[in-house]
Amino acid sequence: MNHQLHSDITARLERDYGFKPSGTWLTKGKCPSCDKKEMFTSAEHPWVLRCGRANKCGVEFHVKEIYSDLFESWGDRYKATPAEPNAAADAYLRDARGFELAKIAGWYTQENYYDAEKKIGSATVRFPLANGAWWERIIDRPDRFGDRKATFRGKYAGTWWQPPSMTEIPTELWIVEGIFDTIAWLHHDTAAVAAMSCNNYPGTSLAELAARCEAEGVDRPRLVWALDGDRAGRRYAKQWVKRSREAGWEATAAVIAFEGKAKLDWNDMHQRGRLEKKDIEDYRHQGALLLAESAPEKALLMYKRHGWNSFSFEFDSRLQWFKLDLERYAKARDQFEGDKEKSDDEKRDLALTESGTVTEIANCYPTALYYQANLLTDESWYYFRIDFPHDGPSVNNTFTGGQLASASEFKKRLLGIAAGAVFTGNAHQLDAMLKRWLAKIKTVETIDFIGYSRDHGAWVFNDVAVKAGKTVPLNDEDFFDIGRLSIKSLNRSVDLAINSDLKEFSTDWVGLLWQCYHHKGIAALAFWLGSLFAEQIRQRHKSYPFIELVGEPGAGKSTLIEFLWRLVGRSDYEGFDPSKSTMAARARNFSQVSNLPVVLIEGDRTEEDRNKQKGFDWDELKPLYNGRSVYSRGVKNSGNETYEPPFRGALTISQNAPVAASDAIMQRILHISFDLASHTPESKAAADALGQIGVDRLSGFALKATLAEQAVLATFEERVPFHEKALLKLGGVRNLRIVKNHAQLAALVDALALVVPLGTAERAETHAFIEDMATERQEAINADHQVVQEFWDIYDFLNGDDDVPVLNHARKGDAEIAINLNHFVAVATDRRQQIPELRDLKKLLRTSRVRKFVDVKPVNSVINDRYNKSKQHPDAPDRPATVKCWVFQAGTRNN
Repeated sequence: MNHQLHSDITARLERDYGFKPSGTWLTKGKCPSCDKKEMFTSAEHPWVLRCGRANKCGVEFHVKEIYSDLFESWGDRYKATPAEPNAAADAYLRDARGFELAKIAGWYTQENYYDAEKKIGSATVRFPLANGAWWERIIDRPDRFGDRKATFRGKYAGTWWQPPSMTEIPTELWIVEGIFDTIAWLHHDTAAVAAMSCNNYPGTSLAELAARCEAEGVDRPRLVWALDGDRAGRRYAKQWVKRSREAGWEATAAVIAFEGKAKLDWNDMHQRGRLEKKDIEDYRHQGALLLAESAPEKALLMYKRHGWNSFSFEFDSRLQWFKLDLERYAKARDQFEGDKEKSDDEKRDLALTESGTVTEIANCYPTALYYQANLLTDESWYYFRIDFPHDGPSVNNTFTGGQLASASEFKKRLLGIAAGAVFTGNAHQLDAMLKRWLAKIKTVETIDFIGYSRDHGAWVFNDVAVKAGKTVPLNDEDFFDIGRLSIKSLNRSVDLAINSDLKEFSTDWVGLLWQCYHHKGIAALAFWLGSLFAEQIRQRHKSYPFIELVGEPGAGKSTLIEFLWRLVGRSDYEGFDPSKSTMAARARNFSQVSNLPVVLIEGDRTEEDRNKQKGFDWDELKPLYNGRSVYSRGVKNSGNETYEPPFRGALTISQNAPVAASDAIMQRILHISFDLASHTPESKAAADALGQIGVDRLSGFALKATLAEQAVLATFEERVPFHEKALLKLGGVRNLRIVKNHAQLAALVDALALVVPLGTAERAETHAFIEDMATERQEAINADHQVVQEFWDIYDFLNGDDDVPVLNHARKGDAEIAINLNHFVAVATDRRQQIPELRDLKKLLRTSRVRKFVDVKPVNSVINDRYNKSKQHPDAPDRPATVKCWVFQAGTRNN
């Protein structure tokens, strides 16, 4: 191992796990699986970390899994020179693959690969193949190239790669998939060749080897098909064993059973020190089980290996049960004991065949994959894969502890999640299987929302995750395997179809967006970009603003919002109407996403709708600005716990009329108004074109942005102070919250240029627009809502002279205004004045600023007192002395 690499690894192990040097070992490291200080590794070669609690934990990690960044940029760290043209290739093979360079000297060269489309390149390790072909491995951050990690040139079908040092005909030849697997076996004195792919049958090379054996008069070697342990490798191993046997070869198989989170190959086993004799016996046994032609044959192999009297096993994707009848076995042994022509092993196998029974107990095969839990709600599940003998796809789903505790409940659940799957076993058999299935079962961490997990530093979407500038696809077991982290989202309400192939991401729409919405569209897009980083922004700045897109019907708000949703993979969705939702429904909508927008829309309002509206108040949204919870609920357990999910998203409001609420809410909102005046035939055509672009071409925006997390946040942090200073210089903007919110939006416009092409002129125009937004917002919080202004206009018109008030019931008319709204409506109607709807008026009057709202309370009415004293008919009833009024400070208005 390179000295610098060794030093870097050792320093990180001591920092992250608390390892302590102890002779030739590093010990007392804290195991991430069981939290015990039992981890150890070699001090000289710290490749593999193992937990010393072999029976209770026994987990192991390779340092490449933990510190992948140290094993990525070989060409950058080890520069090729005339003296060392293979410097990076040597380092890669030595330190990333664990090979002794002396054993493979001269077999490879260091080359370069360049992707013209992505405009990126990498150093490679290249090996020549037969017929002038070659294969090379990309060694500089191969994740940048998507699925491509290696490159072939030329035709290799029908041939294998053979180590140049293998000149003699071996007695046994292992056929593996890759060159690195072959070299790994070479380090353990085992002859091996690489088929280069599991679906490549090296018939030409086998024929050449057969001809050579015949020419030299030696026996053909026994073939061991040792392909990878995934489904494709196992399927082709069985197929190639059969084909090679038909061609006259003695052939068998060897298989690595799946362990932990990911498939391991022979090179991995070499680095883990697991290619010793006892390990090879197990791989051969797994290969024999793979090739077993009947359930009894497989059961016999397992009994001979383990000695269990009863056990479950899989054959042909069906769950089988083996049971040994000891009494029948004893009689059978006695029966065959006198047969002198058979060996003891043959007698035992015959007796076992006579006395062992195999019963199918399920017409499918369940596999326990992992355990998942929601610690906050005290819920947990076991995640299973159900395989079938037919061609139908496997089914993945959950079982609760209760459904596994009873054979009848297990049968019901199995029937419910997998069509036609029937379990006929009993409780004893299920208990025995669970002991094996669930022993040391891995745990997958869960989140109950979709999007960014601050605790894990990763975006977890439906089919792809992003962490530290890398994308990770959802694996076959429905979770994301990100180094040491195994994680999945339990949320099923939000479906984001994000296309992970960035080659299909188009930015042609940026021009259309500008043509249709100009600076307003770019400002909205910048806020949408910021929503993907709302958690990080709140963590640094303690808040992230709301945005309000308002305008008359047909102004284009819905088209814009639906387009923005497609940028993050959500189709045919705009938002939800909070006024038609219960408090619990609103809270769930707020808590089911993280680093994603939450859009509130205003639906059509008829009189009947208004009467049915739930009690929604804009002020209840105030905590969302700082990422706090808007509700709390009890957890169904025996304790006193409550669940208060924080707000992790970004709030967007879309409606026809501006929000009318308290100053606290108004200061938190970025306001963008749309109208029909700017509409042209060209803008309509652009809007129609935006609506036609599919989510597969747009959703790469979410990936491109999150992959650039570091650059986006760095630009944001750098530009916010600059824009704050610029806004404060405007003079008219005094509210610091307004300055902060609009500076954040302006900084996001700067960061937007890192994700999509944005010209200097467009940025400058959008920044100027944001300055106007800030000025208008300052004016808005200084002025009354339009409805309130109309109310006071009507009041001033109707109230008359101060000496003879018509509407002001206050006795201190010069200091207070007390208005009974029913009286106001009656007088206004009599004078033919158009007044706002009383329901809206009651909400908005509380926000009155010029004449500041005081309270709603009983007032001793000067108007009623005057009426009672001056009534013309003494027998007429008196008006009440006290009237319920809305009370305001008198103030002064400029009319």
